[in-house]
Amino acid sequence: MDDKFFQDSFEVLREKSEATELTYPHETIVAVLSHKQVRKTAKNWKVFSSDAPGRVPIPEETGIRDVRQLPIELDPPLHTDYRALVEPIFKQPLQTEFQQKLQCIIDEMIGFLLSKREVEVVREFSLPLQSKALTLLLNLPIEESNLWIDWGTHVFRSTDGGELDKGKASNLDTYIRDKIEKARCAKLDNIQESSDDFFSVLMNSTINGKSLSDKEVEGIANLTFAGGRDTVINLVTNTIWVFAEFPTIFERLKKEQDLTNNAIEELVRFFSPLSQIGRVAKEDTQICEHAVNAEQRVSLCWVSANRDSSVFVNANELMIDRKQNPHVGFGFGAHTCLGSTHARQLMKQLIPTLIERVETFEVVDMKESIEDMAGIKRKVGFEHLNVKITAKSKACKVEI
Repeated sequence: MDDKFFQDSFEVLREKSEATELTYPHETIVAVLSHKQVRKTAKNWKVFSSDAPGRVPIPEETGIRDVRQLPIELDPPLHTDYRALVEPIFKQPLQTEFQQKLQCIIDEMIGFLLSKREVEVVREFSLPLQSKALTLLLNLPIEESNLWIDWGTHVFRSTDGGELDKGKASNLDTYIRDKIEKARCAKLDNIQESSDDFFSVLMNSTINGKSLSDKEVEGIANLTFAGGRDTVINLVTNTIWVFAEFPTIFERLKKEQDLTNNAIEELVRFFSPLSQIGRVAKEDTQICEHAVNAEQRVSLCWVSANRDSSVFVNANELMIDRKQNPHVGFGFGAHTCLGSTHARQLMKQLIPTLIERVETFEVVDMKESIEDMAGIKRKVGFEHLNVKITAKSKACKVEI
């Protein structure tokens, strides 16, 4: 695969050193670039801490939210306790009943695709699919997805790649607090049918013998709605772009469907939906030749680590039959992405369904979504991607 659209923006820097400095308007961040150093730093939470509300994302979100995202903005052992509390929710995609319901959502969305001559993938497919699948994970009515779709591809930004938007963040806060209040009222009124939705489960949960506070529920919900949104949307959209621009990959998957799982891991590695994440140094330290002061942030640059040619053969090629693939597309260490099971299961069911029902994809028009990482430009996906889709003959018999 010719990587002319998703280049390795950090290749030159990584060849010079395993770390570099990224200069943002109000701070200099030491970015860890090599696969080895990224994993080493991610595991060393005692020195490079996540216990820093609003400072884990890059750019930081201290100006748009005052809630601590849980469990990601904690270190072990507290992080371990909170993660154990919510993990059963995020492991639901492993259940047969969940997968059956998810398949219904996927079938409906692909039926919509096939009913149109041309579709804008980002907002007409990937965003609704992500939102509807999230209602299933949170056990909320699918109608809730209509509001989430209106939020756009990012809950904290008004436009793709735009500045952080305090107004949008406030809207999310209001939504979450309203859901918490309704769950509280349902609990007081003993409304049993509401007791198994996401917010009610959290309001009825305890940690270390104490009920979760409203702020703790807010923190878990804030991460849930913000953390896996644009990343999943980009992964789905970029996958369809691959199938359109490189039809030999799509054709090979049709013939060798046992490569689906390998292909998913390779798509995650190649596109690295989340570019980086921050840690805060607890003490004066050093990464490679770069001094790091206490309270200074460092970046775990997942996107760079995933293109490290010392680990990945032909790192700039998308190889769906790649066997050894220790990518860090879902993070690494104690803070590995909670939503990775959900994202993988969505892709495990989406790709075979596309194979079954779609003959070809053709790109009609597209606009790239570019992330600016302190002057380093990195393509993360598309602001819009218009495609024509040709259905397989048997797909025409499906009711839409």
